[in-house]
Amino acid sequence: MRSFSGSVVAFVAVMLALPVGASPFTEAEVQLRGAYGAYRAALFLSNQGKGPETLSALEKFNAAWDGLAAGWGQTPPPQYADDAGLPLTFQTVDGLIESATAQATAGDLAAAHETLEAVRDEVAALHARNGLIGFSDRMNDYHAAMEKVLTTEYSASGSGAAAQLLADARLLDYLATQILTHPAPEADAAEYAPLLAGFVASVEAFLAAAEAGDVAATLAARGGLKPAYSKLFAKFG
Repeated sequence: MRSFSGSVVAFVAVMLALPVGASPFTEAEVQLRGAYGAYRAALFLSNQGKGPETLSALEKFNAAWDGLAAGWGQTPPPQYADDAGLPLTFQTVDGLIESATAQATAGDLAAAHETLEAVRDEVAALHARNGLIGFSDRMNDYHAAMEKVLTTEYSASGSGAAAQLLADARLLDYLATQILTHPAPEADAAEYAPLLAGFVASVEAFLAAAEAGDVAATLAARGGLKPAYSKLFAKFG
């Protein structure tokens, strides 16, 4: 992935020009993405330590999720019609929302945030079981790899630290490219291109330092990964 930033707007415009037909399939994914948007807000706000705002977002997420459960319980969308695990997904997420709400109400926003992280896995598993992949799934794939990079103690690798950093940077670059080439449904929003550009720039800086074999510079660039990702995730992930 190279020289991306200047091409964001043009690329997004081309992707948005592709026809999208309304159908029960696409309508269901729009509904799911709407609920997931409320979830992202709760996840982000809990991580920011904003109690009242987190509870408000959780209330919105709960209402949206209840709406999905009620509608899909009666008539599952075609892509989930044969999914025997769908009722359990709804039940599991209901429990996570209830637990996170209790934790946030008690002022333990760190615990609420950790609880909410599991919702991401449940929605990803729902898609995976049914052979689907969307923008949020690609963001989740990147997030999992990024968290590994952020928590790895590369200095323990000794002389192999540069090689391990390069391998991990190349993986992040690949996963970021998947995000770049499969834009979010809301990619026409004014905020999308700048946030995506910032995200890609953070990955490119990390990769460039790794390719140069400069461990100290690569570890410094690592610090820019999560902030850029989080801004894109909170709004569009």
